[in-house]
Amino acid sequence: MGDTRKKNILWMANAGMAFTALIWGFAFVVVKDSVDAVPPVYMLAFRFTIAFAGLSLVFCKKISKITKSDLFCGGFLGFWLFISYFFQTVGIQYTTAGKNAFLTTIYVVIVPFLHWGINKKKPDGYCVGAAFLAVAGIGLLSLQGDLTMNLGDILTIVCGFGYAFHMIYIDRYTETHDPIILTILQIGTAALISWAAAPLFDGGFPVAVFGWKHLSGMLYLGLGSTMVAFLLQNVCQKYTTPTQASLFLSLESVFGVLFSLIFLGEYLTMRMIAGCVLIFTAITMAETKFSFLKTRRE
Repeated sequence: MGDTRKKNILWMANAGMAFTALIWGFAFVVVKDSVDAVPPVYMLAFRFTIAFAGLSLVFCKKISKITKSDLFCGGFLGFWLFISYFFQTVGIQYTTAGKNAFLTTIYVVIVPFLHWGINKKKPDGYCVGAAFLAVAGIGLLSLQGDLTMNLGDILTIVCGFGYAFHMIYIDRYTETHDPIILTILQIGTAALISWAAAPLFDGGFPVAVFGWKHLSGMLYLGLGSTMVAFLLQNVCQKYTTPTQASLFLSLESVFGVLFSLIFLGEYLTMRMIAGCVLIFTAITMAETKFSFLKTRRE
C-alpha cells in the first residue's frame, strides 16, 4: 500500500512538472509579442514583482514564519533564478530563438551529474540515457541549419548551467524547508536584483508597459508563468528527483512549438516532429524504465 501511494504521489508530481512546462511553453508567445515594447530585464522585474505580490497576498500567514535559514536558502535560489533568466534574455538578443531554446535546455544533461556531485545521489542509467535522448530531441525541435556558436550561444549556455544549479538546490532545500516559503523568497530576491539591474542594461523605464496589451502580457508572465509555475515546481520537486523534473520541464520546448503553431502561425516540419517523439521517448524511459516491455516479455 505504501509503494502504491508513493507511486501515485510521484505520478502527480511529474504531472505537475508537465503542467509547469505547458505554462512556460505559452510564455514564449507572450514574450515574443511583448519584448519590442518592454526590454528584457524590465520584463523580468515586472514578472517577478507581480508574482511576489501575488504569493505574498495568498500566503501572507506563512511570511511571519520565515526564519534566517529560509532567508538564506530562498535568497540563494533567487540568485540562481535571476542568473538563469538574465543570461537567457540577454543571450536571445545575439542568437536565434531556436538556438536559445535548445542551449537553455542543456540543463537536462547537466542536472543528473550535478545532482550526483552536489547531493551525492547517483542517477540510474535510464535517467542518464533519457537526458541525452531529450537533448537530441530538443536539438531536432529547435535548431535550424546554422550550428555555429556566437556570444548569444555562450550566454545561453551559462543560462543552462544556472537552471541546473537552481534545480539541484531546490531539491536540497525543499527537504528541510517549506517549498512555498522558498518560492516567495526566491522570487522576491529575483525581483530586487532585476530592478537594480534593469536601468543599467535597458535604460529608461518602459512606459509602454501600461498599455492593455502589454500589461495583460506582464500579468500572465507574473501570475501564470512565474507565480503558479514556480510554486508548482518547488512543491512538485519535493516529491520527485531533479533528473525526472528536468526531463518533464523539457516539454516546455514541445509546448512552445505547439503554441507557436497555433498563435504565431509558425509551421511544423518532419524534423520537428521527430524531435517531439524523441523527447516523449526520453520521458517514458525515465518514468517507466520501459517496465511495460519487460512485463510483456514475461
